[in-house]
Amino acid sequence: MNFDRILIRYGEMALKGKNRNHFEQVLQRNLTLKLRPFPNTKIRKTRDRMYVLLNGEEPNDVMKSCQEVFGIHSLSFAIKVEKKEEDLKEAALLAFTDASSAKTFKVSAKRTDKDFPIHSKELNPLLGGHILRNTEHVTVDVHNPDVEIKVEVRSDAAYVTAQDYPGAGGLPVGTTGKSLLLLSGGIDSPVSGYLTLKRGVELSAVHFHSPPYTSERAKQKVIDLAGVLSKYGNQVNVHVVPFTAIQQKIHREMPEGYSMTIMRRIMMRISELIARKEGILSLTTGESLGQVASQTMESMNAINEVTNYPIIRPLVSMDKLEIIDISRKINTYDISIRPYEDCCTVFVPKAPKTKPTREKAAYYESSTDFTKDVQTALQQTSVIQVKADTSSKEIEDEFNDLL
Repeated sequence: MNFDRILIRYGEMALKGKNRNHFEQVLQRNLTLKLRPFPNTKIRKTRDRMYVLLNGEEPNDVMKSCQEVFGIHSLSFAIKVEKKEEDLKEAALLAFTDASSAKTFKVSAKRTDKDFPIHSKELNPLLGGHILRNTEHVTVDVHNPDVEIKVEVRSDAAYVTAQDYPGAGGLPVGTTGKSLLLLSGGIDSPVSGYLTLKRGVELSAVHFHSPPYTSERAKQKVIDLAGVLSKYGNQVNVHVVPFTAIQQKIHREMPEGYSMTIMRRIMMRISELIARKEGILSLTTGESLGQVASQTMESMNAINEVTNYPIIRPLVSMDKLEIIDISRKINTYDISIRPYEDCCTVFVPKAPKTKPTREKAAYYESSTDFTKDVQTALQQTSVIQVKADTSSKEIEDEFNDLL
């Protein structure tokens, strides 16, 4: 006897009331996309739960993939057996042995099929005794067991589960809108993207590229980071904006202390234009308050002036170590530390203003017209589709009618 399915438990989406069905449908769609490498799997949704039928696929590989799908609180391998005493005993023993390190257990049986002749209170000692007779150094602990074996006798069959595996939590990607992530090659912005995906937000990305100051390897690093993020969502479109001419103009014509602030204001303007064209209603950044000169309260205030779009900043209250911990967990850290510069690390002023004002930023900008530079950058922007299998391809994207 082997596990033949994975039981999926919902997280907070269980509290969505009349909208719950929509959330479940999106979760089912995301699971279907995630499990494409396992063609024999089937997903079954019932009134209050979801199952992935394994149909011979390798259970642990399927479980690992399911754990990367947002909207799932926890998962368990499950066995569907006929409502026979011997089948239930064998399934309960298998469920216990799956939790290899468990030394204590309890059985929690539930009989929704009232025609089944063995009552729930009788099933618990019956199945528990079978486990004790077929294992060593194991005891029953009804208050704090290492593993709880759950048996549910329903009208169609009996279902047995044991060890719970953690899910990714959050909400299914695609249930709470779409955001444009300002994606650099650093540690922070991929983590910010991951946490935004976790809230059910679908992502596109924008990357500012400054050749020859930044290399093709730096761009590839961003594509690889987008590939990791797409594992947790779906396809991520990366808009690659050529930014060299604008950076050179800022470096040449703006006061050095304000160059970083003005660069980010122009980035924000370009990002909003891309978002508007794509029908996206928010921007996401990897800013963490107090981390660098451009992430002070005053700097954020000055940068915010140029857009009315909501800016999602999931990292704003985190310290660097917390961010690094997450980046290691989601496997973006090793990519982010590749030694290739991005546009934010070139033309860095020696003494950037940590308390810039909106008035001065606007005043300095008014002396130089960036309109044509922004228009040119948008017209030359390319879009790269990045999918979870790390494949990517460039697609046409015209901005000629945007300005």
